[in-house]
Amino acid sequence: MQLVPFLRVAALALAVGAPGLALAQAPAQPSPSSLAMARELIVIKGGSAMFDPIVSGVIEFVKNTFVPTNPQLSGELNEVAVKLRKDYDSKRAELLNEVATVYAQKFSEAELKELVAFYKSPTGKKMAAEEPVAIDEGLKRAQAWADAFSAEVMGKFRDEMKKKGHDL
Repeated sequence: MQLVPFLRVAALALAVGAPGLALAQAPAQPSPSSLAMARELIVIKGGSAMFDPIVSGVIEFVKNTFVPTNPQLSGELNEVAVKLRKDYDSKRAELLNEVATVYAQKFSEAELKELVAFYKSPTGKKMAAEEPVAIDEGLKRAQAWADAFSAEVMGKFRDEMKKKGHDL
């Protein structure tokens, strides 16, 4: 996947799909205390751990764009990638702030405090620990179900087309 064309397509989709958004008023900038609550909520929920692979992934993606045309530079490109991972370590905090801004715009400070209190409770801690596992297992089951359903639909298509004199 090429990053630049992907970003262009995403920008075009936003421009075409949401023409009224340009006229909409931008959400108010949240207070520093709301942002702090939102950051705490994201960290407590384990959401910030999802950001870790993004920085490394972009660095790896860019490195791998150079390797096919410059295989002789593979070792040096790896060295640069290691350096950039260290240099860009602070980008995770930047991303956390971006996501925290969204939370702080969607939830009041009081609601964020309630959510933080919940996730600090035993039930909230369990939710934070078990939810990613439940989502992962749920997605695996959904994929297995979709695969079985796809096979069933494939069979039905073949049966119906056979009735029409076609072997698929």
